[in-house]
Amino acid sequence: MLGKVVEETIGAVEIPELHLESGKVLKNVKQVYAMYGSPNADETILVCHALTGSHHAAGPDVPGLPEAWWDPLIGPGKAINTDRFRVICFNVLGSPYGSTSPLSIHDDGKPYGMRFPVISVRDIVKAQREALKILGIDEFTCVIGGSLGGMQALEWAVSYPEAVKSAIVIAAPAYTYPQAIAFNEVQRQAIMADPRWNGGDYYGGSPPERGLAIARMLAMITYRSEESFVKKYMRELAFGAPWDWNGKFKIETYIHHHGKKLVQRFDANCYLYLTRAMDLHDIGQGRGGVKAALSRFKGRLLAIGISSDLLFPNWQVEEIALMAKEVGLRACYDEIESGNGHDAFLIDFDQLDEMIRGFLARCTKNDRRD
Repeated sequence: MLGKVVEETIGAVEIPELHLESGKVLKNVKQVYAMYGSPNADETILVCHALTGSHHAAGPDVPGLPEAWWDPLIGPGKAINTDRFRVICFNVLGSPYGSTSPLSIHDDGKPYGMRFPVISVRDIVKAQREALKILGIDEFTCVIGGSLGGMQALEWAVSYPEAVKSAIVIAAPAYTYPQAIAFNEVQRQAIMADPRWNGGDYYGGSPPERGLAIARMLAMITYRSEESFVKKYMRELAFGAPWDWNGKFKIETYIHHHGKKLVQRFDANCYLYLTRAMDLHDIGQGRGGVKAALSRFKGRLLAIGISSDLLFPNWQVEEIALMAKEVGLRACYDEIESGNGHDAFLIDFDQLDEMIRGFLARCTKNDRRD
């Protein structure tokens, strides 16, 4: 991986109307995006972010946005090579970093809050598709993402197969299994139980920081693995005495830290909506099942699981490749061998670099290799 700095252009487009899967309609939908590489490049890669990520996928820090989450993979000479590809990443519908969300102003001059319609991953992808039409981009060499981003990549492949030549789905299933839904529901209940949540109408006042922090604390347990916690913390004390309530194990201070860190940059209502969108993820819904949905896609597919993933176990990701092969797709499965859990797609860049480079190389060699 090279050390060159990638240039980033941030922009936005507005979609007059977006018809949602629920039957509701959102008007004047804003889609914020970041673009890397030459805007006139012949080939485009769409990168999709995860739950609390943003369109700022690479490059130096940008005020008001979280750190770039895939900088080691996007740039000149890197796996997602901006010397060759134009790379685009959207801030997803429902996220607090500029795109239309519960934070946006409704017709009455106040933020939507919980009046915002429930959205799905399919809606998120549809909004990106409409935005790209405005930008004049109608085809991708590859769509790629991890977790919620992986759900988007897979949905792109089956919703708009004519636009997608290949897709890389990382740490995401074909549909969300019940345990992951249960984890998300506990997080939502933590937010809603905070008195400051006030039915979602907290804008202009004190946000439900405690509820959101607790939600994130639970999420962090699902993002890592027992192996990583044992290796880093085991039963070590951070401070105080174990028989006093002011004493804390290091693992406790770890999840508290991440809870406090998230409330400084994310909106609680957005968290509710995006976790619900993840729960609703099912590429087979309304399409005759997963295999029928996958059969719509004609390009190459790479599914990448993580050996220690608790949230979306590796077998759920491998299942995508197996079903895809059964319906005749050029699909393969690879796996990140790591003790870092679900977050390995944000940590183990060396393995991802090799997998992405290899897959993109195969895609340009006229399928000489499977």
